[in-house]
Amino acid sequence: MTEGPRISIVIPIYNEEGILRAAVVDLRDRLRPLGWTYEIILAENGSKDRTVEVGEELARRFSDVKDGQVKIISMGEPNYGKAMKQGILLARGEIVICDEIDLCDADFHETAVELLESGEADLVIGSKLVAGASDQRPMFRHAASIAYSTFLRLTLGFRGTDTHGLKAFRRAALLDIVRACLVDKDVFASELVIRADRGGIRIREVPVRVAEKRPPSINLFKRVPNVLKSVAKLTYAIRIRG
Repeated sequence: MTEGPRISIVIPIYNEEGILRAAVVDLRDRLRPLGWTYEIILAENGSKDRTVEVGEELARRFSDVKDGQVKIISMGEPNYGKAMKQGILLARGEIVICDEIDLCDADFHETAVELLESGEADLVIGSKLVAGASDQRPMFRHAASIAYSTFLRLTLGFRGTDTHGLKAFRRAALLDIVRACLVDKDVFASELVIRADRGGIRIREVPVRVAEKRPPSINLFKRVPNVLKSVAKLTYAIRIRG
């Protein structure tokens, strides 16, 4: 019986033809010195370019390697949360890292795994808003992140600084919470973090450096109405349904 990977890295992707190949190869190169056995799960969701083709090419290229196998799944619809959730449910590693294709921050990976393995936390969040972080994205995107986190604090009692972006967790500790999440799309990550906090999961935030490698794949202002609808659903799911 083949032993599974110790770590699973789940990366949602949407219209990432331009950077996907280089990002995955670079991530594997940066993780190689750590000596981990891991898998990279590319969770594609509704791309209209050659993202699926490039992902399948990478999956074939790295199908038999022990220390960094690449897999791709496809949702067939633009749904970030659904893709992330499905990737987590398919992950085989004891530790799951949720990454972003334009970040792929191996430094965060190493720090988070150390915290998880030392028993200091069950969920590690890479925050771009906590003290010590460096958010080098355009100012309007930084301001939007602050506004969103503030909104979550007011509506749902969120006690942290950031719910989106990089996360790492012990799969056994969070799997039931992942399954319990009811809202997908843009706010799945928020529901996951808030449910974990309310469920007594030990959470540790660490500062990260964020720089924009390419323009957002979805226009920020076009996302606002959908995000507001999703947050309303999230408030109902947590406050009413529990």
